[in-house]
Amino acid sequence: MNQVRSQPTIKLGLMGFGQIGRMIYQLAQHQPDIEITAIADIGEPHILCYLLQAELDDPASFRLEGNYLVSPHYQSRMLRTDSPGEVPWDTFGVDLVIEATGHFRDRASLEAHLHAGSPRVLARTLPTERIDRIIVPGINESTANPHDRIISAGSATFSAAALLLQAVTEVAPVDSVSITSIHSYSSDQPVQDYAGSDYRRSRSAAENIIPNTHEAGNWLPDLLPHLEGRVTTSALNVPIQRGSLLDVSLAFSDESITVEAVNDAIRNASLLRPELIQVSEDPIVSSDVIGQSCTVLFDAPGTIKAGSRMIKLLGWYENLGHAARLLNVARLYTEMEAAGA
Repeated sequence: MNQVRSQPTIKLGLMGFGQIGRMIYQLAQHQPDIEITAIADIGEPHILCYLLQAELDDPASFRLEGNYLVSPHYQSRMLRTDSPGEVPWDTFGVDLVIEATGHFRDRASLEAHLHAGSPRVLARTLPTERIDRIIVPGINESTANPHDRIISAGSATFSAAALLLQAVTEVAPVDSVSITSIHSYSSDQPVQDYAGSDYRRSRSAAENIIPNTHEAGNWLPDLLPHLEGRVTTSALNVPIQRGSLLDVSLAFSDESITVEAVNDAIRNASLLRPELIQVSEDPIVSSDVIGQSCTVLFDAPGTIKAGSRMIKLLGWYENLGHAARLLNVARLYTEMEAAGA
């Protein structure tokens, strides 16, 4: 029998029940004001339920009953589709849909959720074109507007980079920033060599370090205008399943910059927003970050100074933190709507 919970104030729809979607669902189970009312995914519902159960400590508490995924707290309607416009979100009374597939990034695809009855859509990835707003908790929540309908919460990489750069560039101005994301491989990469649309990404993700691109540099100046024209980004996909790392090199204008000044700036930022930024003083590795719900885990021992003006720093992150931030942004807009009602 389902446990009695207080009436939810936030009803969410999920488009996509892959790793991020399942993380969002699991996190929502511990937030009494949130209910996932409907889940859309191209996968077979019984397989999706099986994958969810494989990740849980109490798999028997979650089951599929007909077309519903049943948890100890509520039931969520499962719909088998991969098209944003096919789900009648208004039927389920959602306040917001989280686009958790990562595939639909253009404005028209995201807007299809609005045409299908959702008041808002929140993308888990960076968009391919201008949308109403990109919100990163800890950076620009205050810019959220009740008129925003198509929103992005950035990406795990983007948000981690933005928080680190906001903290360190308050210490002293920088002339340039180079960011390399050393990223666990993703579900759209083949585990064996397979002919795709990109040469390098056609190679086995399980056997190779694969140079890749990242779009964070295109959007960071929107949140941090002082970095306009100063940021370059790249990525390496590596053969691990979870746990990613930012390698950030900053060329400061001031030669007096020190490792301790940079580390202290991030330590201070962590004290202000500990749910977003954590600091490790230990010699950690990628598996140590698995299960961290912060946006970025700063690796203090990894900071080094090269030459007179160059500082290199490291920040760990994983998808669970990004899933948590998606729920933060969903709550921000829903509470804003309720306050204006």
